[in-house]
Amino acid sequence: MSKLKKLIGVLTASIFLLLSVATSSIADKRILFSIKGPGSGNPFWASVEKGAKEEAAKLGVDLVLVAPPQEGDVQAQINQVEDQLAKGVDAIALAPGDPNAFAPIVDDAIKSGVPVVFVDTKGINEGVTFIGTNNMNGAELAAKFICDKTPKGSDVAILTGIESQSTALLRRDGAIKGFKNCGLKIVATQTAEWDTAKGRSVTESIILKNPNIKAIFASNDNMGLGAMQALKDADMNDVIVVGFDATPDAAKSILAGEMTATIAQFSYNMGAYGVKYALELAKGGSIDPNIDTGTQLVTKKNANDFK
Repeated sequence: MSKLKKLIGVLTASIFLLLSVATSSIADKRILFSIKGPGSGNPFWASVEKGAKEEAAKLGVDLVLVAPPQEGDVQAQINQVEDQLAKGVDAIALAPGDPNAFAPIVDDAIKSGVPVVFVDTKGINEGVTFIGTNNMNGAELAAKFICDKTPKGSDVAILTGIESQSTALLRRDGAIKGFKNCGLKIVATQTAEWDTAKGRSVTESIILKNPNIKAIFASNDNMGLGAMQALKDADMNDVIVVGFDATPDAAKSILAGEMTATIAQFSYNMGAYGVKYALELAKGGSIDPNIDTGTQLVTKKNANDFK
């Protein structure tokens, strides 16, 4: 019996040691998550941050989450990433403010043994997994909704994001394709750089030149809410406005009968999946080259789910 007890004791200790090693190997992984805008200024990035932090806590990894002081400050984002790489990380989840500017940094990271996944915005580096929305399909979905509610030949406009970012270009191109396919007339395609105030001022200029406009597709909800302010100021209450992101403010606007619709992309999942799959690569695993987090049309019927 004494020998059996000793054997059980040895086996128990061995199992405990193996579990400790397995746990510590995960806990020792340091994941850098670099997003291209501060969560404090944009509900979308706040949701990405939340997903990343909660997934990191669940998995027990050391998460370093950084963002530039304002969206579009590419150099600040590059400096942050280079600083953290110098300190040492095991993997990077990156939402690049400018995919071209980040390309050499991503190549260098991978060559040094630090795997990378792109989140929200696809980079130009070959073989790097993209985690996020099919932005072109989402914009086409928005355009189709507008087409179904707007007479053929009507004037429509598109507000685009920062045009050095693939996200902005894909949403622009998806909307253009959708509008052309159904015979709507695009009278303006202008950037408002993802910003509410700029969305308002750009829309003011557009409607001044195009008073018969029937619909606006805004490539994010911030710009869509800005467009709504401009339209309300001009007493143009029948213009359809469709945004993108399904932020709580957009959902509330839709429920109040202001914005008409938005496209939901599941930003929380982008954060969570970014951490999950970066960790998988850090552990030596492999992942799919494209991980689609999905899109959904949000109208008054389901806006309560997003407010």
